[in-house]
Amino acid sequence: MALQAGIVGLPNVGKSTLFNALSSAKAQAANFPFCTIEPNIGVITVPDQRVIELERLVKPQRVVPTTVEIVDIAGLVKGASQGEGLGNQFLGNIRSTDAIIHVLRCFDDDNVIHVDGSVDPVRDKEIIDTELQLKDLDSVEKKISKVEKQARTGDKELQQGLELLRSLKAHLEQGHNARAMALSPQDEEKHVRDMFLLTMKPVVYVCNVDERSVVAGNRHTESVRRAVAAEQGEILHVSAAIESEIAVMEGFEDRQMFLQDMGLQESGVARLIQCTYRLLRLATFFTAGVQEVRAWTITRGMLAPQAAGVIHSDFEKGFIRAEVIKFSDYLTLGSESACRDAGKLAVQGKDYVVEDGDIMHFRFNV
Repeated sequence: MALQAGIVGLPNVGKSTLFNALSSAKAQAANFPFCTIEPNIGVITVPDQRVIELERLVKPQRVVPTTVEIVDIAGLVKGASQGEGLGNQFLGNIRSTDAIIHVLRCFDDDNVIHVDGSVDPVRDKEIIDTELQLKDLDSVEKKISKVEKQARTGDKELQQGLELLRSLKAHLEQGHNARAMALSPQDEEKHVRDMFLLTMKPVVYVCNVDERSVVAGNRHTESVRRAVAAEQGEILHVSAAIESEIAVMEGFEDRQMFLQDMGLQESGVARLIQCTYRLLRLATFFTAGVQEVRAWTITRGMLAPQAAGVIHSDFEKGFIRAEVIKFSDYLTLGSESACRDAGKLAVQGKDYVVEDGDIMHFRFNV
């Protein structure tokens, strides 16, 4: 899948340190603004216990997990919407992503400078929000001007769309993100989606905290929680410094012992990757055989022929049917043949909506 999530934030909030921990594609991490000039793209393996279980049961020659792309984007400053700093480049890079990982500094450390001189994650969030909102406002105003001319014909649908656009304009002018505005899926599809608004993109707020605040958070994370309540955005507490320590540990057991000592069940990186996968509305289906156990990425709601096309275009063109086993049944019964004998293998046609965790075999004819 070509979907990407972009890591954004002000300079020196820990974006590149976090990206380094996420990916083997190393972004330069330094204690000064604009360290990251070009967006770095990392292809990140998605942690999935189901892959491990299938490997244990099938004992294949190789295992291929699913991945997600994460982009480290240059830090933004005030005035970016007017081209200040690396503004134009930043906004162009974020527009090309499908979701936002917004990193906020939620730790105090005099040795790490802050571009605005003090630690205030809500202020930092509002700086970036304002720049994105101004860019979105420009897009909405241009569309209003265009639709106003078209609506003079008396077309009721265009007039309804114009009213919605004016409401959206007022919403942005009040300092709210587009994603916080109540829109029906139909209205979004008809009147909003073609503008590719920056503040409409789904977001997770990553509070970069100190070691002591990873589990319970601190006063900074509480202020963030209050600030994003209207958006219903997800919030994660992650210590980029801890994650960078975990990233250099070679052994799985060493990493697990380190996490246990910290009182954590899994790393912040693992939680962030899983959250990003959900944010992009992705799902996983599996193919399982002695040669290969593989996880395949699809968007939620895909039909069986489309999922087959992810493997190969010929599978979609010549799709006949899909043989589907639920992961829970496979785990309980232990093999495809046992599932077949127990009547747990379902034959599905072209209208079947693939579910996360399905183990599938496609029949096709080209």
